[in-house]
This record gives sequence, structure tokens and C-alpha cells, in this order.
Amino acid sequence: MSLSRRSLLRIGVGAGLAAGLLPPGAALAETAAPASAAEEGGPAAKAVLRHGLSFFGDLKYPAGFAHFDYVNPLAPKGGPFSQMGRTTFYNQSLTTFDTLNPYNQRGNGAQGIELVYDTLLAAAGDEKSAMYARLATGVEIADGGLTYRFLLDPRARFHDGTALTAADVVATFAALKADGYETIRMALRDLTGVEADGDHVVVMRFKPGRARDVPLTAAGMPIFSRAYLARHPFNQSSLELPLGSGPYKVTRLEQGRFIEYERVKDYWGADLPTLKGRFNFDTVRYEYFRDRIAGFEGFKGRAYLFREEFTAREWATQYDFPAVRDGRVKVETLKDESFSGVQGWFLNTRRPQFFDLRVREAIGLLFDFDWTRRNLMYDSYHRTVSFFQNSDMMAEGLPSPAELKLLDPFRAELPDEVFGEPYSPPASDGSGEDRALRIKAVGLLKDAGYVIRQGKLVNAKGEPFTIEFLDDDGAMERHHARFIGHLKKVGIDATFRIVDAAQFQARLQKFDFDAVVRRYSFAPYPGDELRAYFSTEAARTPGSYNVAGIADPVVDALIAQALAAEDAAALVTCCRALDRVLRAGHYWIPQWYSGENRIAYWNVFDRPATKPRYELGVLDTWWSTAPGAGAG
Repeated sequence: MSLSRRSLLRIGVGAGLAAGLLPPGAALAETAAPASAAEEGGPAAKAVLRHGLSFFGDLKYPAGFAHFDYVNPLAPKGGPFSQMGRTTFYNQSLTTFDTLNPYNQRGNGAQGIELVYDTLLAAAGDEKSAMYARLATGVEIADGGLTYRFLLDPRARFHDGTALTAADVVATFAALKADGYETIRMALRDLTGVEADGDHVVVMRFKPGRARDVPLTAAGMPIFSRAYLARHPFNQSSLELPLGSGPYKVTRLEQGRFIEYERVKDYWGADLPTLKGRFNFDTVRYEYFRDRIAGFEGFKGRAYLFREEFTAREWATQYDFPAVRDGRVKVETLKDESFSGVQGWFLNTRRPQFFDLRVREAIGLLFDFDWTRRNLMYDSYHRTVSFFQNSDMMAEGLPSPAELKLLDPFRAELPDEVFGEPYSPPASDGSGEDRALRIKAVGLLKDAGYVIRQGKLVNAKGEPFTIEFLDDDGAMERHHARFIGHLKKVGIDATFRIVDAAQFQARLQKFDFDAVVRRYSFAPYPGDELRAYFSTEAARTPGSYNVAGIADPVVDALIAQALAAEDAAALVTCCRALDRVLRAGHYWIPQWYSGENRIAYWNVFDRPATKPRYELGVLDTWWSTAPGAGAG
């Protein structure tokens, strides 16, 4: 799993500050959001203080709002929360950790570290790409959107009691731009300068023509202590306890086994309007298991309290143990309204056997999703077909006139398929032995210059066609095995290899693999993340999310159009055109999506009646019903 920009904005554990809590002398001269964040404050316009920013200027919450709609502002504090990790970002692994810094390229970062840090602004879980004040009480935008002045709350403190000032913000971005994870550095490349204007004002300057979402990305980054950075080189892995200013701090850990956080009782931001009703547990603990079977047994034995189930077979067959039957464990299925994103086997087109588009298409035809869904996944999933699945960015039908306007200049470089119905994997007959699809795949391989000799698929030089599927977890071994069996039937020498988390991370960052399963999702309004996933620059950048190695000038041009989109409608059109081109490139074998969150938890929690639309809401909006919970 990986990170969307929405997730990135949430890493700072989102909170905001309303107008009534501005620093002395400040005033909200205007609170209405303009048409877009990028258009705020023309060159000759007076800078206006904003209480929030969004991708295209639309904000749900006005200045002075009391709390997010999806929280219980009176939620009691106290009690424990524990879970296995559910998602990863940057250098994290779900199976182990050896560093408390997930923001650089070294090691495997621990889960939950984002709880330790504050951010300048923070995202709401029920809006499309909107952020509100947190460390900053507001932001002024000038110079046609090229200068942002963040006004810091003078009450902000690190956990050691020292003040958080503009100098800490400057030091943070110097570290992130110099030694941050490659995806962070790419996302911040249009941030040209960060300066302190006194202790409580940070000035950020951006490159002309910058991506629209770069200021929001910068505002969602964790803020580190300058003094701590001076003692601890940011480009190193370390298990020394970090110094943050957020709602939790690390208290206990055992490398690769667990990490525990304690709620900061005197947290400076506890009463901020957008923190009301959130981060209610006294302790938060992440448990690590080497495999999912052991992890599930740990949950049954109450080694941890909350579990999200990602395996359909387990959900269908294993959640009938005694604690479920007698009500001590609750199981629920919640609607997932976030965009489903992209999950599949990504083919590394840096490898010569994947250069030819026909080869990539043939490999995709040999995966029988319909048989797999029925026999291995209890009919619990739907086929993913788009890079923007379940969103209005998803291409459907023939290109619209607006899409054709973007695509026509590249007609000579694009396959005809782009100008018809967008490519979707054909349905099989469900038998697991669809001969028609196999014959079509063999025909494509033959057209690409491959022949079968003595049962092996070879090229014109007699070299065998090989694929190694790389993974660090055996949870999908059955899915690989069936797929590999079909590949072998056409002479492809396919294998499945499980390596440890450290080796997997290293090979992923160096693009040292043939095929790998990844899941990515995008924000409702995709921005600079499009470059991180699909651009030629990212394909050449070790550690980027462009694992397929997509390096296509047409894709680059469409990304540039998307980043320059003046409104949501234009962005939707750009992404639909981009979706057509990417799907016609056959860079991946699409897998599946659920549209639901399957959760199980020991019956010691309660939660608000309303779930945030774009988030699960677990941990930051839930609270404990265990004896003793309720203390402040």
C-alpha cells in the first residue's frame, strides 16, 4: 500500500484554528475563500488572511467553526487503542520497523510516527482537498499565489516545553528538501524558499508555474525541532525517541515488535476547534507480526484491539470465533466512499522483456479475474479497470470533445485505442481455462517476436521470457500461484519470491524487480502526485512511486495540462484523457477493489454517528468505553 496526497495531508493528524484564536494584533480581514488558492492575492492586491485553503477555493467550514461535523466534541479521554498497521507511507513496512524516521529513504519506518508531529495546516476528512489552520492561525497569499505567509500560533510548544517558532519550520523544510524521501523532494521542488520573518511568521515562496497543490502539500508536512535536527542528522535511520509537538509522544518500543505512544496531557493544541473530539486514547500501540495468520491469531487472543481485514477469505470464514459469537468482538462492514484508486501487478518497463506494449497486454489477458473472484475471494471484489477508479476522473465511453482537444495533437504518437472506448480487461468465461483469451495472448506474444520452443517462450535470440513476482508478504501467494500457472502454460518462466521487509524496500527503491503488487490512491482533485506516479522524471528517480517506469512524453504533457487546470471541470477532463492513455499503455495488470471497510474490534470502543466521508475515522475520532476512560 502507499500514499495519496489526501493521506499525506492527513499525516499531520489534521487540526485547525478558528478566527477567535488568532495571535495578538492579527485580524481576519476577509474569510471568504476565493475561486482558487493559486489565484489568491494578485501582484498588486493586498494580502488577505485566510483561515483555510483548498484546491479550488471551496471551503465547507467558515472561520470560527466549532469543530468538524464528524466528531463528538464531548468524547471522553482515556483508555488504550491498539492495532496492526493498515497502510504505509514513504519508507514504512507493515511487518517490521528499524527507524523512527519514515520521512527519509533509510530503513523501515515505524507506524504511527505522524501522531508525534503538528503541521501548519491540516485536512478535514469530509472535504475534497481542503485544509484549515493548525500550527498556523492563518495564511496570507500574495504575488499571484507565489508567496504564502503563515502566521504561527505563539502557544505552540514541543514536548520538552520549548517554543515552536518559524526557525523550526525553516529547518524542517531544509531537511526535507535535502534529505527527505524522494517523493517528498519531488513534491516540494516548486517550493523555492522558506524564510522566517520573526519568530511567528513563515514566508514560503514558490516557482512561477508551480503545481496548484504544492502549497497545500507543504502545509501538510510534519514540523520538526531545529534543535533536535542539529543533534540528529536527518539523513540517518535512528531509534532514538523523536521530539515533536503533536498530540502523542513515543514512550515504549521493541524494534520490529511494537511501538507505543502516550497522549500528551498538556498538549498545547488540545482545545483547538478542529481537535475537539479527536485523539481521545491515552495510549496508542502498533503491533507487528511477520505474517497475517499470526496477526489474526494475535487479534483473537486480544494482543491488540482493532483490526481491518483485507483478505476476503479470512473475512468470510474466520470471524466466527467465540468472542464474536458472544459479542466481545464486533464485526462491521462500513461503506468506503474514498476513491478506490489503483491496485494491481505493476510491470517494470525498465526491464527489456516488458518494452513491447503487446507483451504487457498479453500478460494481462492471462490473469483470470472472474475465476479468482469466485474461487479465492468469495465474490467480494469488483474489477479495477481505471487509474481513477470510482471517481469522476475515470474515463468512460468515447472521448468527449474536450478530451479530444487534449488528445488530438498527439494522435500520431498514440494507439488508435485511445480514441475509442477506454481499455478494460476482457471478462473471462470464469472456467479458469479460458482458451479464447489464451489464444489471443499467444497471438500478441507471437506478433512481438516470441515463439515457443520446447515448451519455453523465447525471443529471436533464443532467450527465455522470465518474470519474477516480488513480495514481502505471503498473503497473496494463492493469487500469484494461479496467475503464474497460466503464464507457464504459454511458456513464460514465472516465479513468486518473498523477501524480508528490508530487502523488499531496498529493491523497490532501486526498481530491482520484474513485477510487484502496489496499491495507490489519489485525492479527489489530483495534483502534483500525478508527476510522482506517472512522469518520466519519476521513472528515472530511485524511490519514486512510478514503479512501472512510465516514461511517455504524451503522459508528461497531459500531466502538465492537469497541473495547470483552472477549475475542477478542466482537471476532470485532463485526468480522463490521461486515464485513456495510461490504460492503453498496459503498464499493469489491474486487480480489484472492495468499496467497503471490513473492521473487527474488541467491544471497548464507541464512535461518532457520522463517519468522515473520505476517511475511516478510526483512532482519531473513536474513544474508549473501558473502565477509567473519561479523564481529561
